[in-house]
Amino acid sequence: MRQLTSLDAQFLNVESPTTVGHVGSLIVVDPGSAPDGRWDLESVRAVFEPRLHLAAPLRQRLVEVPLGLGRPYWVDDPHFDIEFHLRELALPAPGSREQLGEQVARIHSRQLDRSRPLWEAYVITGLEGGKGAFYSKIHHAAIDGVSGAEIIETIMDITVEPREVEPEETAFVPRPMPSTVNLVQRGVRQMMVNPVEALRTLPRSLRYVDQLPGAANIPGTGLVSGAAGLVGRVLGEEAVEIDARELKAPRTPLNGTITPHRRFSFGSIPLEDVKAVKNHFGMTVNDVVMALTASALRGWLLDHDALPSVPLVAAVPVSIRTEDQKGENGNQVSVMLAELPTHLADAEERMHFMRQSMLDAKRAFDAVPASLLQDLSALIPTALSGLAARALFKLSTLPGVMFNLFVSNVPGPQLPLYIAGARVEGIYPVSAVTDITGGLNITLFSYDGNLDFGLIACREMVPDVWRLIGYLELAMAEMLRLVPSD
Repeated sequence: MRQLTSLDAQFLNVESPTTVGHVGSLIVVDPGSAPDGRWDLESVRAVFEPRLHLAAPLRQRLVEVPLGLGRPYWVDDPHFDIEFHLRELALPAPGSREQLGEQVARIHSRQLDRSRPLWEAYVITGLEGGKGAFYSKIHHAAIDGVSGAEIIETIMDITVEPREVEPEETAFVPRPMPSTVNLVQRGVRQMMVNPVEALRTLPRSLRYVDQLPGAANIPGTGLVSGAAGLVGRVLGEEAVEIDARELKAPRTPLNGTITPHRRFSFGSIPLEDVKAVKNHFGMTVNDVVMALTASALRGWLLDHDALPSVPLVAAVPVSIRTEDQKGENGNQVSVMLAELPTHLADAEERMHFMRQSMLDAKRAFDAVPASLLQDLSALIPTALSGLAARALFKLSTLPGVMFNLFVSNVPGPQLPLYIAGARVEGIYPVSAVTDITGGLNITLFSYDGNLDFGLIACREMVPDVWRLIGYLELAMAEMLRLVPSD
């Protein structure tokens, strides 16, 4: 029985009729390497089911604390049924990439059933070229990008033959569900402890509240930050000087109130091409990724006659997971902001701008506590956290835009992987969009020599999301032309 952290709970609280709180991945496979070329629900289940114990969230469900006296807990699901979670879907052959993306978008837009473990997976067949796919989604309250990748790896192998996995010492027998009385008692104890914890972190955390994404849009944040800084100095805490950055995100067609409907597109770019650009211009891989994103967005905004004259602002998730926290579930993540040079027509200028923008973003991020999001989430009273989170997401669009979109880069293994003997060709993230994050999310996963992009979008805001995949490929080609050939 494990309680959600305050930050984990926010991913539950933001769900609404237009917003889901889960994230997922689309894994495209070549069944030709599977035994006898057979790859279906039965063969995948035969590998997956004996490994469920390797990832606790797969067999745990939520239980709420009565009267909102505390955050929910993860408990063993007494009625766990893998047939509910692992499903099969066939596209009308030969299913195209666009048809696959449409199916994934439809499934991804549906909320997970909170009365069961918060995940679903689909074995998808009928793709063109004899390919298959494995799509899965799991709630963000249970995982972040790093721990999510670790869970996905439970079904994967580094050889065609599935590895031997040590079975559970004893058969899975769910521990008894907590009683209502027990949950109330825990909630009351938590209510007594939380104010003490809040007083411990309040001065340290609130002094940086004006550095949070979009803080400038919320009246009074500067006053709160200044007052908290004064309290901190009275308590003897050392002041940290932070370089002021005037980041003002322009309003674009990507920003506004989203609908429940989604579009999804995916594609890959060779990692060696990215590294060639990185080495020539003295950038990091992530710098190049951000420059690619800026170039693609510039092309899309020009198509829609909506290109701002100033840079876009991207929110970039940053893992703060320590070595000691590896293998743990839940969220260990924060966010930094970076300007995207969509306003610059010259590709080389965009790269120089992007490199400096990322340096500025990292400098600002390093100046504040890594646990800032966790600390401030803990200050919201549990009984009001759902209302507060949803209100913030609605207020985020007024009077200005906090940032234009999320761009996330998750590192992955650089060797071939297999699912039930089928070779994995690409691992494409399927993230989330909200009113606050914008109608487009670009997430990528590095795998076996490629950067695999997954673009999820509000259907009404970005109906042509496949066009952005084309623009990413064009941007890569444009950058490579600037690199002298050997």
